[in-house]
Amino acid sequence: MRLVIGITGASGVQYGIRLTEVLQGRAETYLITTKTARQIIEIESDTSISAVEKLATHVPDEHDFTSPVASGSYLFDAMVIVPCSMKTLASVANGISDTLITRTADVCLKEGRKLILVPRETPLSLIHIENMLRAKRAGAVILPACPGFYPKPNSIGDVVDIIVGRILDMLGIEHELYKRWD
Repeated sequence: MRLVIGITGASGVQYGIRLTEVLQGRAETYLITTKTARQIIEIESDTSISAVEKLATHVPDEHDFTSPVASGSYLFDAMVIVPCSMKTLASVANGISDTLITRTADVCLKEGRKLILVPRETPLSLIHIENMLRAKRAGAVILPACPGFYPKPNSIGDVVDIIVGRILDMLGIEHELYKRWD
């Protein structure tokens, strides 16, 4: 499986870091981080950006439009933007392809490939909700970072794993990151 992971400047970079970690050795991954995401990684996590990048197979620059994933003729299975900032959501919802993340998301939508957006914002404005609706209508999966608590998480890591597990479910990748509802 070939996957693209975009980490943007919203709070919650742990979701993107953990997803990249879980996929290491299980999929070929392209990790694209924004400048702000790299700053947030340093603020919110104990993991360096270089350590995060080592988890991925490929790490193109956020402005490298010559990267293979910027083209619809390059085959990859899906893209996950996690966390997805409201700026990135607005760009995706309105077809603004000004970064490699938004261009690759546009490729997913135009080629009919799976695009999973994991917004991490609260509260939501009407503009945010309308942008989510617009992206959903265009073919994106909207998977807010809203974990269930039936697995009885004991740590922040457990809460992160619930969301990452839901992302893996959407990608059709088996996992045991959390106890499922039974």
